[in-house]
Amino acid sequence: MRLIAGLPQLLPAFIVAFVVTALISLVLTPLVREVARRLEIVDEPNHRRVNTQPIARGGGVAVGIGFLGVSLVLTVLVASGSLGPGFTLLSIGQGEMTALLAGAAFAVVIGLLDDVLNLRARWQLVSQLILAVGAVLLGVNIDSIANPFGSGQIPLSGVWGVAFTIFWIVGMINSINWIDGLDGLSSGIGLIAAFTLGLISLTLAGQSGQPFVALLCFALAGALLGFLRWNFHPASIFAGTSGVMLLGYSLAVLSILGSAKVAVALLVLGVPIIDTFWSIVRRVANGSSPFTPDRGHVHHRLMDLGLSQTKAVLVIYGLTVILAVLSFVLSGAGQLYGFLGVVVASGFLLLVLTRRSLVANDFEASSYEDESEPPATTAGRRPG
Repeated sequence: MRLIAGLPQLLPAFIVAFVVTALISLVLTPLVREVARRLEIVDEPNHRRVNTQPIARGGGVAVGIGFLGVSLVLTVLVASGSLGPGFTLLSIGQGEMTALLAGAAFAVVIGLLDDVLNLRARWQLVSQLILAVGAVLLGVNIDSIANPFGSGQIPLSGVWGVAFTIFWIVGMINSINWIDGLDGLSSGIGLIAAFTLGLISLTLAGQSGQPFVALLCFALAGALLGFLRWNFHPASIFAGTSGVMLLGYSLAVLSILGSAKVAVALLVLGVPIIDTFWSIVRRVANGSSPFTPDRGHVHHRLMDLGLSQTKAVLVIYGLTVILAVLSFVLSGAGQLYGFLGVVVASGFLLLVLTRRSLVANDFEASSYEDESEPPATTAGRRPG
């Protein structure tokens, strides 16, 4: 992929957007954490969670303020020409820009309601559908996808484009939500994905580059980096539903606003997307609802093998970086083939991890049965 012309002149704006949003998020997150603690907006420990004490949630508010505040300022500056001729709003319609910023703000608000009230899953799904339909009505639409059987694109017109766009946005939100099971996992994956989408926007993939879209992607990445300082293990605050709604929606829309980036997002976010796919397959095969929570996600499997939270998260970070690199090496249908290859490989890997974790658990249980007196346990820690 070739980079756009005049990139050195644009770099200062990218760096400032990234650093400013990171600083805003870094400073605001502890304030949001204290408010959440006082209002008792916390994640309580249970059999599915890895935290052993109540942790504040709602960190998406700090990320949202940083990302949306800086994005609004950047939009005004670009519209007035203050950032120079290299940045233009021509590649994004007014409706699409409204969908991104207003939709992201709505996602934070709806997510925060869930953080406070613990809404039922059906109401979360309804809010996601409202977000997706609103984006479509404002002009966000996937009008084509790479043709996996030949060259060129497969057009998606009319109802097919609308349906695929809604499915993409809702699916992305849920993928981020379901992978959000360890300290720093969803925010770190989102950081890598946003940064990758920003870099892709600075190439000539499919059409002329889109520096303004890249600017927004780097602003989102910066906000996530500032939050990650407090969210990485041991986390003092979780993103909460406000965070995953914001992140999933923003990444979905940003990936639509530029050519070739839906395929890129599909590949670089392969871990959460594929984890969601196999979770649905597993639950349906077991006769459960696809939305029934469990401990069968890839991060749970890695921890069942003995990896610590930090090591499991770093392994998934590494996989995400590898997929991000592949998104640059491959193009068009190659990205789709790469994604399908990852689906098959991950299914085999999850099968192996599941079998090994079951064997390990059976061995641990038999070891305790052989003891005349089980070892003492400490609250919040595994026996032995």
